[in-house]
Amino acid sequence: MPLTAVDLPDPRPVPQAVKKFVAEADLRIERFQMKSRCPAFVPSDYAGAYAVLRGLADASLIRGNRFCEWGSGFGVVTGLAAMLDYEAYGIEVEPDLVTQAQLLAEDFGLSAEFARGSFVPRAAESNVCAAGEYAWLTTDGDDSYEELGLEIDDMDVIYAYPWPDEEDVTAKLFERYAGAGAVLVTYHSAGEGFRVRRKVERKKKR
Repeated sequence: MPLTAVDLPDPRPVPQAVKKFVAEADLRIERFQMKSRCPAFVPSDYAGAYAVLRGLADASLIRGNRFCEWGSGFGVVTGLAAMLDYEAYGIEVEPDLVTQAQLLAEDFGLSAEFARGSFVPRAAESNVCAAGEYAWLTTDGDDSYEELGLEIDDMDVIYAYPWPDEEDVTAKLFERYAGAGAVLVTYHSAGEGFRVRRKVERKKKR
């Protein structure tokens, strides 16, 4: 099933509560990076991510409200999804980041769940490994989906901030395993910003 671009409405002002959450997250991330070394973690554009998720919800552009962040890091985008009343989940392989994400969500009273492991499903591990080597993408770790009690095709919106060498495989994983109608939101720091794509069924040839 191919991926097609999704057009979003113009962004609305960011609520004060969201600004406060992002500011606190930025402060904690700065402190964490001064004390800990986790080079695979790079903060995303959180205000931009909030605008995209809000636009999808406000314009009824999603089939449901179940959200999953692939490589959730500090859990900021997952937390923002929870603030928008998504059923929010995050998957992260680094245990220290999972702990920080859980603390951040708890301190703000957000209903978000985090699983430690790889977002690559077990069925796709061999294909991912055969496609080449990546700077940080790994198939190691626990079965995150089993821990969450869900599958990829249960997710209505998936968010990821892939490294450049992971962009193609991230899109292919979504295209292969996400459910029809699901939306993939990816952030690309090299000037492209956000891409929002939907998985659609191919038209049958007559």
